[in-house]
Amino acid sequence: MLKRVLLAVLGLVLLLAAAVAVNTLRQGSRQLQVPPAPPLALDANAVADKLAGAIRFRTESSLADPQANAEEFRKLHAYLEQRFPRLHATLQRELVGGLSLLYTWRGTDPDARPIALMAHHDVVPIEPGTEKNWTAGPYAGEVRDGFVWGRGAWDDKGNLVAQMEAIELLLASAFQPRQTVYLISGADEEVSGLRGAQQIVKLLEQRKVRLEFVIDEGLFVTEGLMPGVAAPVALVGVAEKGYLSVAIKAKGIPGHSSAPPPPGQTAISKLSAALGRLEQQQLPAAMKGVAREMFETLAPEMGGFQRVALSNLWLFGPVVQGQLEKAGSTNAMLRTTTALTILQAGNKDNVIPEQAQAVVNFRIMPGETRSSVLQHVREQVGDGFELSEIPGGADPTGISPTAAPSYQLLNRTLRSLHPDVLVTPALYVAGSDSRHFTGLTDNIYRFSPIRVKPEDLPRLHGTNERISVANLGELVRFYHQLLRNLNSPAP
Repeated sequence: MLKRVLLAVLGLVLLLAAAVAVNTLRQGSRQLQVPPAPPLALDANAVADKLAGAIRFRTESSLADPQANAEEFRKLHAYLEQRFPRLHATLQRELVGGLSLLYTWRGTDPDARPIALMAHHDVVPIEPGTEKNWTAGPYAGEVRDGFVWGRGAWDDKGNLVAQMEAIELLLASAFQPRQTVYLISGADEEVSGLRGAQQIVKLLEQRKVRLEFVIDEGLFVTEGLMPGVAAPVALVGVAEKGYLSVAIKAKGIPGHSSAPPPPGQTAISKLSAALGRLEQQQLPAAMKGVAREMFETLAPEMGGFQRVALSNLWLFGPVVQGQLEKAGSTNAMLRTTTALTILQAGNKDNVIPEQAQAVVNFRIMPGETRSSVLQHVREQVGDGFELSEIPGGADPTGISPTAAPSYQLLNRTLRSLHPDVLVTPALYVAGSDSRHFTGLTDNIYRFSPIRVKPEDLPRLHGTNERISVANLGELVRFYHQLLRNLNSPAP
C-alpha cells in the first residue's frame, strides 16, 4: 500500500515537473523582430548645448503662486523660439493657463486622429544647503565629462528639447505628418498640472479633439535594475497609479510632562499606535494586471530558475510575490503603497500636546480607488480620529492595451533603433501630466528612452541631475523615428 502511494506521488511529481518544463520552453520571446531604422545625421553636442541653455532658466513652479518665476518661464519660451526657428515658424503656438505651451503641427489627413507628445518645462526646487554638493551648479547648464548637468536635464527639459530637435530636423527635410501632432509642455506638472495640462485638455475638448495616443514622461530604459535580466529593459508605462494623502488627527489628555497620564492616553501615543497599524496592515499585494504581464514578457529573456518561476506563475506565483514584496521598487508594482510622510505634534519639550497630526501618502493600484483606500484607513485606524483627504488626489488611470496599434508603433520604433533593448509594459508608480488626458484617448504611454542605472535613481529630483550627451542623441532619434513611422503603415 505504502509503495503504491509513493509511486503515485512520484508520478505526480514527474508529471508536474514535465508540465513546468514544457510550459517554460514554449514561452518564446515576445520581442518584435523589425528591420533597423535608417541612420540619422545628428550633432548630439549641438543638442546638448541647446539643453544646457534651457537649464539656465530657473523655472521652478509653485502650487500657491501661479506667477512664481513667471519671468524665467517667459525667458525660456523666447529661448526656445530662438533655438528652434523652423518649428516656431511652422507650428501654431498657444499659451494656455498663462505659461504652458501647446503647439499644433497640422497633418495632411484631416480624418486621422492626432497624437500628442508631452514634456513639461517646470522643475522642482533645489534642497536648500545642497547646492555645494552638485558637480556643476544646478542652474549653470554645463556640458562636462559627456553629460549635460542641471535641474531639468532628466526631468523634463531633456525630453522637450529632444522632441523639438526631432521636429526641427523633420521640417528641414520637408517632412509632413499624416496625423496632426500636438506638442504639449506644461509649466506646473511638478505641482499638479491643474493650470497647464488640465486646461489644455479642456481646450482640446472644446475643439472636439480625440487623440490616437499620448506619450509623456514616466518610465525609462533600465540598465542593471531588473533582477535576472542582463539586457537593457525599456519599461513602457501603460497605467499610472492613483494618489491620495490622508491627514489623521488624534486628540488626547494634555498637561505637564512631569505628571503624564497613563500610557496610551496622549495624542502622540494614540496617533503612533494608529500609524503602526496602518504600516503593518497594508493593502494586499497581488501578481496581476500590468505587473503580471511585465514579468511574463521578461520571463523568456531570463535564465535558470527565474525563467522557470516567472513562466509558471500558476505554480510559483506566491513564491515570486513574496520575493518581490521584500524590495521597495518591486513591492510598489504589486500593491497600493502606504508611506508615512509628515508628523506634527507639540511645541515645547515639557508640555504634553492636546493633539497630534500625521499625513499618510498612498499610491493606488489600478482596480482600487481613493474611496476604497480611505475606507481601509478608517478600518485600520479605528474610532476617535479625525480623517481628512488632502486636495490634489487622483484615482489610478485605466490600463492602455498593449495590443493597440499605437503601443506596437512605439514598440517597433524602439526595437528598430535598439535591437538589444527588451520592451515590456509596466506600471508607472509616480505621477505625470498625462493623467489629465484619460478622457481624450485610451492609449497613454509614460516613457522616454532615458537610460538609467541603479546609481542614477537618486538624481531624479535630487542632487547632480544629468543626462549623457549620447543618451540625449538617442532621445532625438527616438522621437524622429516615431514621427516618421506615423506615416508608415505597420508591416
